[in-house]
Amino acid sequence: MTAGQSLADGAAGIALLHLATDSWEATYAALEEAVAGGVSVAGGASLYYGAPALAFVLASSDQPSLARARATAAVGLKAVTRHRLEAAHRRIDQHRQPEYAEYDLIRGLTGLGVALRRAGDLDLLREVLTYLVRLTEPIGPLPGWWCRHGPHREDVPGGHGNFGISHGISGPLALLALSHLDGVHVDGHAEAIGRILRWLDSWQRQTDNGAAWWPQTITLTDLERAESAQAGPLRPCWCYGTPGIARACQLAARAITDPARQETAEAAFGACVSDPHQLARLTDRGLCHGTAGLLATARRIAADARTQIPLTLIEKNHQHTPAASDEPAGLLNGTAGIALAETAEAATGWDACLLLI
Repeated sequence: MTAGQSLADGAAGIALLHLATDSWEATYAALEEAVAGGVSVAGGASLYYGAPALAFVLASSDQPSLARARATAAVGLKAVTRHRLEAAHRRIDQHRQPEYAEYDLIRGLTGLGVALRRAGDLDLLREVLTYLVRLTEPIGPLPGWWCRHGPHREDVPGGHGNFGISHGISGPLALLALSHLDGVHVDGHAEAIGRILRWLDSWQRQTDNGAAWWPQTITLTDLERAESAQAGPLRPCWCYGTPGIARACQLAARAITDPARQETAEAAFGACVSDPHQLARLTDRGLCHGTAGLLATARRIAADARTQIPLTLIEKNHQHTPAASDEPAGLLNGTAGIALAETAEAATGWDACLLLI
C-alpha cells in the first residue's frame, strides 16, 4: 500500500488542508505525492485510501486544472463502490453477519457514500443508501449490522455491536440522515433511521448526575443481559465517544423532524463536554480521538442546536493540550487535521469525511 494516497495519514489528507486554505502550490505538491505510487481501486480502497480518497479530496475544488484528475478519481470511486455493493448484497442474501469494514466510515460503504455525496454522484449514492436500509434489517435475532468479529477485528465468540461513528452504526445513521436532509431519499429510508435510533435509545445510559451516554461496543453477553459491561462514558472523542454518536442522533432527529429527540442528543453532548472528568480523558490533539475532533464536532453540533451550546471550555481544553513531540503530519491523528479543526470557518466542508456535515 502506498502511504501517500491515504486520507488518514498521507499526502491526500494534507492536500485537503491546503485546499481548505487556498494554498494552491502546496496543494499541487501534496496531490503529486499522493498519486506518485499509483492510485488504488483494489480491495482496500475506501474513503480513506486510494481512488475514493482522492475523489473526496478533489471534489473540494472546482479548479479547471484538476478536472481530469477529478474525472479519473470519480471513475475509480464508481468501480470500487459497485464492487463493494455487489459483495455486500450477496452477503446479506446469504443471511451472514458483516464485518464492520463492509459498512463503516473508514473502510466501508458508508465512507464510499460520503465520497459519492461529495462528488455529486447521487444515483450511485442512492444505491449505497438502499444497501444501508438493508443493513438495518435484522438477521435472525441480531441487528443486521452486528459484526461477526470483535472490536479490533479479532475472533470473538458471538461477535459484537459497534456504536461509534467511525466503525459502528452511528456512521450509517449520519449518512442516512445527511442524505435525507439533502433531499436524497430511497425506499425505507426513514424506517431505517428509526430502527437505528430505537437501538441507540435502548442502549442509552446515564451517569450519576443524569447525563446520557452510550457504550462504545457491546458483546453478545451484554446483549443477552441487556446491560453493557462498560460502567460509564470513556473518552469524549469523535470516533467512538458521546460526541460523534450525539452528532449522528442530532442529524437523524433533524431529518425526521423530531425536536424532542434533537434536544436529547444536544443535552447529551452538552453534559459530556461540561464534565471535566471526561474532558481530562483526552490526552492528544488529534481528530480521531483527541481534542481537535471534539472541537470540530462541537462546532457542527452547536451550529444546528436548538439552544445555545458554549464552545469556550472546549476551545480552551484544546488550546491547553500540549502537542506531542512525535505528532505526525496527517489528517486523522496529525497536524493537518488539527489545523483544519482550528480553522473557525469550515465553509469548505472538509469535515464531511468525519460525517459531521
